[in-house]
Amino acid sequence: MRATRARLFTLGLLLMTVVPLGGADCGVFYQRKIRDLCLDRFQQDLADLDRSLWCSWPHTLPLYEALTNCTFQVALRLDCYWPNQAVDGFFMAVHRLYFKDCALTGRMLRDPPISILGPFIAVPLLVTLLVTSLVVWRSKRSEGIL
Repeated sequence: MRATRARLFTLGLLLMTVVPLGGADCGVFYQRKIRDLCLDRFQQDLADLDRSLWCSWPHTLPLYEALTNCTFQVALRLDCYWPNQAVDGFFMAVHRLYFKDCALTGRMLRDPPISILGPFIAVPLLVTLLVTSLVVWRSKRSEGIL
């Protein structure tokens, strides 16, 4: 619980650095609304999800889509453009806090299957053996070479 409050406070500080959109309702007020209405639910959903699955796109996609839809709905009700600078800053802050340790592709890194990895190992090995045996065979035949 303490970690969640610290993250919320940190995210709030990051959101305060976002440039207001110009209108009274589409600036700081919009940022406060998406933080209050959308972020709390997203944080609760992430808390319910095992931390080891945060980088798994199939597990986080529904949560991320709900967060995106929430920011859109708030912008729609406040008659703000969407996407906008506040939304960009909001999602950048969310990524910095929750997804900074994830791979850029969003997938867990692992070795390819042996059916793919095997040819990449076997073909160069066979070519090396073939060329080596060809050089040895050619060096034993000294006809025509002075």
